[in-house]
Amino acid sequence: MASSAVPFAVDRSVSALVVKIGHYSLHHGGVGAIRSLGRLGVPMYAVTEDRWTPAALSRYPARAVVWPTTGSERPERLVEGLLRIGRAIGRPAVLLDFCHAMGGPRYESDWGLIPVETFSAYGLWFQERLVPELERVRVVSVDRRGGRFELKLDSGEQFTARAVVVASGLSGLAHLPHELAAAVPDGPAPGGPVSHSSHHRDLGRFQGREVVVVGAGQSALESAVLLAEAGAAAVRVVARGPRAVAFGSPPDHQPRLRPESPFGRAWSLYALSYHAVGFRRLPAPAREYLVRRVLGPKGAWWLRDRFAGRVRVTQGRRISRVTVRADGRPVVGLHGGGRVGELAADHVMAATGYRMSVAALDFLGPGLHSELVTGAGGPWLDAGYGSSVPGPYFTGLPAAASFGPVMRFVCGTEYASPRLAKAVATTHG
Repeated sequence: MASSAVPFAVDRSVSALVVKIGHYSLHHGGVGAIRSLGRLGVPMYAVTEDRWTPAALSRYPARAVVWPTTGSERPERLVEGLLRIGRAIGRPAVLLDFCHAMGGPRYESDWGLIPVETFSAYGLWFQERLVPELERVRVVSVDRRGGRFELKLDSGEQFTARAVVVASGLSGLAHLPHELAAAVPDGPAPGGPVSHSSHHRDLGRFQGREVVVVGAGQSALESAVLLAEAGAAAVRVVARGPRAVAFGSPPDHQPRLRPESPFGRAWSLYALSYHAVGFRRLPAPAREYLVRRVLGPKGAWWLRDRFAGRVRVTQGRRISRVTVRADGRPVVGLHGGGRVGELAADHVMAATGYRMSVAALDFLGPGLHSELVTGAGGPWLDAGYGSSVPGPYFTGLPAAASFGPVMRFVCGTEYASPRLAKAVATTHG
């Protein structure tokens, strides 16, 4: 049966069962699936470890079955339990299991490290099953024409729409400090003296070479480790802040009396993850400060052992300039703590994150650029992620200025997507 609110058919005759197995809370993606399918009218059921989890307290499941498990049960016991739950539900259900479908290992606890290849494969698997009509084309321009929007694609096709959702990821938003940018007038490049970490997919090109990595977050620290593991002759991280390079706490060192969030146990992170609408009520300077500071530079707990002894660190020093010698080697000038110095290398990699700039969204026409109300580093958005101009909606990093730093991450879609979808369907459906 097709729904007037969504551009695809929704089968509401089959219920969906979201199952949690093992010692970890069913949240993030699990709760997101419950909410998204529930809003589409699909009958939802959930298996949770207790009746106080976010999934059990959600209003969408017709029933939340409490079934504590450890993840080490014998397969026959798990089958018996699922059959028992199926009989209790009393109707057909569909169980979608990516790990089973792909024949890969299961990730059943917070100790499971998911390779980026598996993460990407899951995204494609999800898209192929739930959004099979995806078109792989680039939007060249979006212009306002009266009460509608005219879109041009790189395929040459043109069409109009009543609403446009800008979910363009981090494309065009890579941040390069001006000291590094000044050294490469033609821009950073993976084969040049200076690059950005987003330029690289294979670090094997740096085998036997000396590399300086600028930054102190996960991107910088993991890039440094991967460079060392790829055979770089020497890797040094330049952390410009006054604090030492830091790593997060492993799961068994998280405070037990604080609520869980996608980033660990903390009241502030829980509020930003699940009650992000309150962030909009803060003054613009406070929002801009929090977007930059909360979830700031830090490496993942599992990276610490791979980093120690392999990567050298220079911290608390600011970059005064970067020059490129006649032989093509970059030289980084440093100052701080009453000292000055230089670091020469074969390459400088800036792992300095991303900065939101509406101007960088160059596919938006000049009319839209001039009409959008901005603040705190991004477009002003209402509670449904709509901009000051009726019709355009923004999610991802552009939404961080209105809804907080969690919007910078994939897990932010759990909060953003259902609210944005509801706003679009209500206003333009």
